[in-house]
Formats: sequence, structure tokens, C-alpha cells
Amino acid sequence: MNFFDMKSIENLIKQKPKPFSFQTKFEDVFEFSEENQYSHFPVVENGVYMGSIATVDIIPSKTKAVGDYRYSLLPYFVREDAGWFETLEKFAQFDCNLLTVLNENNQYIGYVLYEDVLPFFNETPFMKDAGLAIVVEKHYLDYSISEIAQIVETNNCKLLGVFVSEMKNNNAQITIKASAGNINEIIQTFRRFGYEIVSEHNQDSYLNELKDRSAYLDKFLNI
Repeated sequence: MNFFDMKSIENLIKQKPKPFSFQTKFEDVFEFSEENQYSHFPVVENGVYMGSIATVDIIPSKTKAVGDYRYSLLPYFVREDAGWFETLEKFAQFDCNLLTVLNENNQYIGYVLYEDVLPFFNETPFMKDAGLAIVVEKHYLDYSISEIAQIVETNNCKLLGVFVSEMKNNNAQITIKASAGNINEIIQTFRRFGYEIVSEHNQDSYLNELKDRSAYLDKFLNI
């Protein structure tokens, strides 16, 4: 069992407040959303999860109920045995701060909040351990995680974590966390392998040399 699986969300599941039903009035939903900053909230009918209602779409109404909105409910959920990393992935995918939790029989269990799951990520070596943080960029077809690991480790550092932090114009930006070492040597090695360095570093000898040359040229032109 890996690290991601070991820390599941089971102890973070909440049962209160209770989910909405089709009979819940929009007026009550609106009042609830004003008191709680939830992006969505589950709707359960006869113990069956019907979907989640987006609170931003709710307006006060004395006549409408959640059942009038049933065809627009969103199927946002995770399983009760989901790991924290999978759950964070779902939060990002659905752009929400609350996820319904179902068991293996698709029965409603409760819900989890983004603010309760995020601390799991903060406890990882990627966030806690001191080290070097570098952001590099390369065409998404050309970068390689194994190559990135090799570059870091051949410069006598340990890789603490790596993930694709942005995709833009067919280029992938990769954020890398490594144990302390000679960051200048790592940066220059990445350049030799065709990676662009996106993050700025005071120890970058290449950029420092360019700055010195620029300053010298400005001085020469001003003579």
C-alpha cells in the first residue's frame, strides 16, 4: 500500500448538516448557502444520492423546491475508501469545496470539505522538507519524469516531488522539489537537456552573466 492510499478520508466524513431532499425549498437552500460557504451541497432522496446542487444557482423562492432543479444536479462524489490525493484531485477537477461520499453500494455516507483534506498535502515531504524548488518548461511531448529525476539525482540531490503545474500552448510547466544542493548546477543541466527555466534564482550563473553583459553594454553605449 502506498503513501497516498494509507491516508484515507474516512475520519473526515461529516453527516451534519443533513443533505437536501427534492422537497427542500429554494428559500431554505438560499438561506443555508448564505450561512455556509459551500460551492455545492448533496441532494438525497430516500437514501439515494441524486447529485449535488450548485448554491450559486439558487435564488430565493417561496414556490420552487430542489426537485424543480433535479435535471441540473451535478454527480460530484468520492468513495468512502478514497485516499486524500484522489480526493484533492476530485476537488480540483470539479472546482468545488465539498464532495459527497458514497459507499461501494452507492449509498450516501456524508461529505468531506476541501479545507479538511488539504492538510494531508501540507504534511508531505514536498511541502514540509527544506530544499530547492524549480519550475521548468518543455514541450509536453518532449519532457520526461524519469529524465527530470535523473538530472536531479546526477547532481547529488534527492527528488522530493514533481508534478505538472501548468499546460499552456503545448508546453508543460513542471514544478520540482529537490533536497538541498547546488542549484546552479541543476539549472544548467536542465538547460543542456532543452528545458527552459521558468522560476528565478539568484544563483543562476547563466542569467547573472547575461545581466553583467547587459550592464557592460549599457555602460559602453553611454560613454
